[in-house]
Amino acid sequence: MKSIHKVVVGTKCLKYEFELQRNLTIIRGDSATGKTTLVDMIRTHMNDGESGPVTLNCDKGCYVVEGNLWKGQLDNIQDSIVFIDEGNEFVKTKDFARAIQQTDNYYVIVTREGLPALPYSVEEVYGIRTSGKYGSLKQSYHSFYRIYPDSTTENIKPEKILTEDSNSGYQFFDAVCAEHQMQCDTANGKSNVFSYLKAHRDEKIMVIADGAAFGPEMDRVLQLVQTRENLTLYLPESFEWLILSSGILKDAEVVQILQTPSDYIDGKDYFSWERYFMALLTEKTAGTYLNYTKKTLNEAYLKDGVKNVILGQVQKVELN
Repeated sequence: MKSIHKVVVGTKCLKYEFELQRNLTIIRGDSATGKTTLVDMIRTHMNDGESGPVTLNCDKGCYVVEGNLWKGQLDNIQDSIVFIDEGNEFVKTKDFARAIQQTDNYYVIVTREGLPALPYSVEEVYGIRTSGKYGSLKQSYHSFYRIYPDSTTENIKPEKILTEDSNSGYQFFDAVCAEHQMQCDTANGKSNVFSYLKAHRDEKIMVIADGAAFGPEMDRVLQLVQTRENLTLYLPESFEWLILSSGILKDAEVVQILQTPSDYIDGKDYFSWERYFMALLTEKTAGTYLNYTKKTLNEAYLKDGVKNVILGQVQKVELN
């Protein structure tokens, strides 16, 4: 499944309206913010249909999966939007991650905790807020709002850069840092970023991570950033996205894809957008001087012309 899908669900007194653009959406927030109410309404419509008290408007079927029989329930759902309420512990397991990876559904998961087995984007973590009440029925309209910013960088001059992995992205920024007499370290995985930052309390560090899959780590890392003035985040979709969006390929199709990625990225084929952009860059540069591989950075990307164009995407960061 791909593209943006709008969901409008409501009763005479309550209405939720939101859009989903990726296969994984996380809803967070404290008690009494409407998270469980939303799932309850989807469940009621699933059970009672159009004759029940809940109306549902969506171009895809909407279902609730829960309890110990979740695997069997998923087996019967295709090309739909699946809602899972908090308290369902199976969403934390690798078994669940494997099970949904090859499905063509979108998933909306209510949870107060990070889900490290799932590569969800920092852009798809939401809370629910009330935007107004109307008439004597006190009808409330609810929508989603983004909890995390995609970047905290603002006129930053870091002393060190930390990347989440040790592949081409790290190799690129390591070379750039060497030119500016700076240090570049790798966390060797997004789950290690937090512990690295805890161990390096006194250094002025900018973290560069793939925003397309950094959602599970964002909460605890952002708490550090908000309490320490020497930490900042830069979260592009991925290093490959950074290259694609720089314009060095001069490819009209790439420009079109970057404008509306959800129209092109099928969640069944690519569990996260990070994987799609890697595949796209690999395909578009195959057989050219910019031939891209994930493990080893092509030295062409370190030539001044190409390198500077890519760095131009990293705005408000001074590497002096």
